[in-house]
This record gives sequence, structure tokens and C-alpha cells, in this order.
Amino acid sequence: MSLRAFLRGVALAAFCLATASQAAAPRPNILFIMTDDHAAHAISAYGSQLNRTPNLDRLGAQGLRLNRCYAVNSICTPSRATILTGQYSHRNGVPVFNHLDPAKTTVAHRLRDAGYYTAMLGKWHLGSEPQGFDHWNILPGQGRYQDPILYDRDGHRIYQGYATEVITDLAIDVLKNRPKDQPFFLMCHHKAPHREWTPNERYRREFASRTIPEPATLRDDYAGRADALREQKQSVFRDLTRFDLKLKPPAGLSAAEQQRWVGEKPTEVEIEVAGRKQILRGEALDRWKYQRYLQDYLACVQSVDDSVGRLMDWLDANGLRDNTLVIYTSDQGFFLGDHGLYDKRFMYEPSMRMPFLARWPAQLKPGTLSDALANNTDFAPTFLELAGAPIPADMHGRSLAPLFTGGTPAGWRDAIYYRYYHDPGHHDTRAHYGLRTDTHKLIHYHKADQWELYDLVNDPDELKNLHHSPAAQPLVADLKSRLKRLQHELGDTGQFTGQLPKDDVDIRVKQMDRKHPDSQL
Repeated sequence: MSLRAFLRGVALAAFCLATASQAAAPRPNILFIMTDDHAAHAISAYGSQLNRTPNLDRLGAQGLRLNRCYAVNSICTPSRATILTGQYSHRNGVPVFNHLDPAKTTVAHRLRDAGYYTAMLGKWHLGSEPQGFDHWNILPGQGRYQDPILYDRDGHRIYQGYATEVITDLAIDVLKNRPKDQPFFLMCHHKAPHREWTPNERYRREFASRTIPEPATLRDDYAGRADALREQKQSVFRDLTRFDLKLKPPAGLSAAEQQRWVGEKPTEVEIEVAGRKQILRGEALDRWKYQRYLQDYLACVQSVDDSVGRLMDWLDANGLRDNTLVIYTSDQGFFLGDHGLYDKRFMYEPSMRMPFLARWPAQLKPGTLSDALANNTDFAPTFLELAGAPIPADMHGRSLAPLFTGGTPAGWRDAIYYRYYHDPGHHDTRAHYGLRTDTHKLIHYHKADQWELYDLVNDPDELKNLHHSPAAQPLVADLKSRLKRLQHELGDTGQFTGQLPKDDVDIRVKQMDRKHPDSQL
């Protein structure tokens, strides 16, 4: 027996002895399903006016829906690092697209030491290879929608099919072949519905004929807000490329010319309607861009909904329903034309808010709801508490288990701290931090020293900046004091204000590209 195996055996024996006296129910299996960029307001359980998601609705109806769960840094790689470590970016060292230190102890290590079989499938996007998992098979970087490449400890291969369906198949294979004498912790991470929003053919056709309702804020003029909203480059009208819009390049272009053409942001588009060609410009083009974007995005979501249904049905059919905690979330929210935007990053509700739906029939009553303020630092402590494992003192989050009976427990947090770093970065979204309370949101764009304050009760769309209102000054002073206090409590001293780590999470993608020049990763 190796020294590592011996030490793991000793740790497991110690854990079992420590918990043997507890007469609690068996520890749950945990199936953690996470998508990339799935906005809560594109789930009908959250009141979507855009689409219907029957399987996600079923998941929430049979268990728990958290209505106010938030990412503390709304961008893919940092959110994933936060979920694994239970820590804000300034402590786990992943504020932008930089790799997670492979020596970092994550919740996977701790669950494995507590006797869980641990597995990770799909989108990882943390640069270094997964650690703490008994089994892993992941996409390089963002991966691709069709015929994805995945790699594990032994190498890589191309899987034929659509990525969401491939990852679901792999998850079911893991569930079938897992050790039957251990509880499991399976992270099933989808690429969808990340940009470039490529649906499978069935849903592409279905959604191509739909007209999607426009959000009330689609043509927001940003009056009274900070300069950051006018400086961003994530506008549905200005910044979507021909590639995003699925436009085909004209015949006769070289490969380099085709690549340049699809990367441009069109100011006019020729389409065919009922056999007749039309040139779209101005307002007509804006309306069309929004429809093309949302049709593809929502079609991607529909495959995700199917996947969740398949996984729930498999658990039900194989005797794992009652004592398996199934969680569905996304790594952050996403703008679906809200404020005229796509993407995420900003501290506004559509971007910051995460879906969180959970089913655990042994413990969660159907239809449980909670409006308590939760965030993604809470996920790791939750897993550990349910596994009967200790929660380290250096985790910023707290277990969500007290919310499993619904409502907001006494003494629960009354504010969430947020910080976004990637400036300059993709989409020119300015660095900012802020505080979200039950009723208000305070945002500071610190490089420009500009502030925004929103009354979320009377202005849920965050359109009216109250920061300079004379009547709001006592509230401004109180919130700034609370913000400073929370920064101190969390240990945020501006660790990355002067120097951001180098973006390096796609190194493996470059390696794959060299081996597969046609991989389109």
C-alpha cells in the first residue's frame, strides 16, 4: 500500500470513528449540475416570460428554490474557483482567467477524505488539472458544442454528438460504474448556454420560428448611471459579431478573409423572408439581432433542461432518488438583452443572480422557498456539512442547510459583498465592487471613483441612480460604512488592485489545437 493510500485510510477511519455515534440518516449522495451563463430569468420556475423549462421546474417543485442566490464575482473561472474553495477571489487567488493552484485544497479533497467517491465531468475551465477527484473527464477551456474533445488522466478523445448530450451520457456512465459502497459527489458541468450559443438541430429549428419578448430595459439609455455602462462592449446592438449571429460568409473568401468577416460586427444584414431578400439596418436590424441571440440562447437551454430530466429519471429508476441531493445552478447569471446587454460581469441583478434549485426527498419538502441572501461561497460549506465533514475556518461561506426548511433563519446574513476585477478585459467592463442588501445595492467603480445606489424594492430594474440624491445621503453613508466593514471582515485589502494575474486558463486549449488544428476550440 502506498503512503498516500495509507494516510487516506487513516483519515477515513478517524472520520468514521468521529461520526459513528451519530444516529443521523445516511449521508446524501450529491449530484451538482452546473451550466455556464444560464440566467435565472430563463427558467420558468423563476417566472421566465421567455421559455418553459419543465424538468428544471420539476426539480424545484419537488424540493427547494433559492430566490436570491448570487455570484460574488460574475465571471466563469473565478466563480468556479469560489464554488470549489468556499472563498472569495482575493483569498483563493483566482480573480480573472488565471488557473487555480493545483496545490489548493478544495471541497473535492475534503469530501474524498470523508469517504465520498468524487467525480468531475464537463467544463472545468480552471487551467490546472482537477485535483481531489477520483475520476475526471473535462473539456479543454470552453470546449466546443459539436463533437467535443474531452480529456482525462490518460489522454483525450473526440466524442461524437452534441456537448450537452455527451456530458449527460458520461454522467450516467459514472453513476452506473461508481463504487456502490460509497456515497458519491458528482460535478456535472455543461458548456451550454455559453457564447456562441450553438443549439442542437432539433431546438435550433424549433426556436428559429419563435418571437421572443423584448425586456423593458432593452433600449436603456443609461441616464444618470456611471460611465462604465456607456464604455462597455457587450451591447446586443453594437457588439454581436457575424459569428454570434450565425451568418455565413460570402463565397470566394480565403480562410483568413472568412475568419475576419465572421469576426466583424455588422451594421447591416441581408436576410431572406418568404423567398424575398431584405436588407436590415437601424432599428429593424437591432430587433433582428435580439431575436437571433435569444433564439439560439434559449434553444441551448432547452437541451440543458432535457439533460436534467434524464439525470433525475435515471436516479429515480435506480433506487437513488430519496437520498441523493440534486442541485442545479449556473456559474453566474447573464444579460438577456436587459439594459441592452449580453454577457455578465456587472453587479446588476440579471448578471449577479444565480439559479439554485435542489431536490432531496429524504430531507427537503416539495415547494420549499427561501428569500435568504445566499452566494456561491456557501456551496462548499453546504456539501461539507451534509457529508458530516468539518468546515474549515478559512472558508468565507456558510452552509445553506438552514435554508432547507424555507424562509430566512434568525441571524442569517443581511448583505452580500461583490467584486469584479477584469479591467481591462473582455468587453471593457470596468472593475467595481459593492454591497447588495435585502433592499438596496451600492456599487463603486473605483478607478473612476463613481458610485451607484439602487432601491431594489421600488426600482428592481436598477434604472435610477440615487447616489447623489440629497434625501439618500444618510443611507449612502450607512451603506458605505457597512461595505467597508464587510471588506475588512472578509480580508479584502485590494490584493489585486495593482496587478492582476496573467490570464492562463486556456493553455490546454492551445495544446489541443496543435494536435487537432480543426478542433475550433
